[in-house]
Amino acid sequence: MVENALKILETSNLFITGGAGSGKTTLTRALIDDAVQKGKSVARLASTGMAATLIGGQTLHSFFDLGIANSQQELERNGKLEPAKKIIKLIRSMQIIVIDEISMVGAQLLDMIRLRLLQAEFSGRLIVVGDFLQLPPVTRGIEPIYFAFESPSWERFGFETIHLEGSYRTHEAEFLSLLEQVRHARIDEAAINALDELVKPLSEDMSSVTLLFGKNISAQNHNRSQLEHLHGDIVELSTYVTIHDKKMQERDIERFMVESRIEPALALKVGAPILFTRNAWNYYNGERGMITSIEEDVIWVKKSDGVSVKVERVDTIKTRWVEKGNTASEEKLISLSQFPITLAFAITIHKSQGMSLADYVIETNEIFAPSQFYVALSRSVSAHRVTLIRPNRGWEKLCFVHPKAKRFSDSV
Repeated sequence: MVENALKILETSNLFITGGAGSGKTTLTRALIDDAVQKGKSVARLASTGMAATLIGGQTLHSFFDLGIANSQQELERNGKLEPAKKIIKLIRSMQIIVIDEISMVGAQLLDMIRLRLLQAEFSGRLIVVGDFLQLPPVTRGIEPIYFAFESPSWERFGFETIHLEGSYRTHEAEFLSLLEQVRHARIDEAAINALDELVKPLSEDMSSVTLLFGKNISAQNHNRSQLEHLHGDIVELSTYVTIHDKKMQERDIERFMVESRIEPALALKVGAPILFTRNAWNYYNGERGMITSIEEDVIWVKKSDGVSVKVERVDTIKTRWVEKGNTASEEKLISLSQFPITLAFAITIHKSQGMSLADYVIETNEIFAPSQFYVALSRSVSAHRVTLIRPNRGWEKLCFVHPKAKRFSDSV
């Protein structure tokens, strides 16, 4: 697959798509590694701070110097229609630009990106990655959703598509079939029966499962109440902040923390269940464990397989590309040092993106966005490791996708 993608990139821009767990991130990282090994400059971008953090990159607005604009009209009103020369040189110096989670990029944002690429006379390749049958662009108020593929820019980019099949997350044929039906919102009687079977009695010990909520406040409240029920004292571990650029202000730090979903302090207890939020050689994103020891810079976690691992702080870094002569280099702006774990009592569906989960419960009555139920259900490593709370409305109303995303995905 890597060889096929590299061949496409010789002549065209590339769109990598496929269902949850199909290997989109793995293929993307392989392409980035190949480019870096060849000495190419690669910009790794995403629409949200959290998504950008997962690929070690920065936000689209930051890289393309879009400020807070959501359209070319706002770009003009804010005096940013014409970019600074350093931005032009920066974009021009890139050989590859990667945009992750393309489903969350709206049409107007894609138009602004194309404007910047034209202004810079960008001659490299664009790789966009994602599944339009997952979370859609975030809109303000009751604004309608316009996906990236609805923009005239999408067609003008001339993407060649690689569609990945299957799943590395689960190998259960019946569960995979159910996931595909939920993904496309085409559930039949057999799928409804399969969903009914996932509605099971909840454990009396709610600390043994992770509740997946649609709303952040629900996850926060559940984590707080469950942590208080545990014996022992709460230990608060502050996030270490290092400012590399003196121009960064307090509001920049606060915004970066919010974007990266990193709290100013992590409240934990010995005995608390946690989920890892990164991949490493001895744990994976979404793997569950229990804290056995807490120090300022080291936490010991016993994983569900009985193996104890030493967890150290990791840096989440806000960077920016800067043009230097005919080349560009990445400079650090802010570093946030914190442990790559989160309390496992509850998380949001948004935060679960990219995770592989076991032993969790989906609060279906907080599903409000298209494809949100699919994102939640597809985190599971097995049909035997996920429980559903029966929704107040029928399964058909829970399994819905945006009709425009459905039509587009059926066509590629």
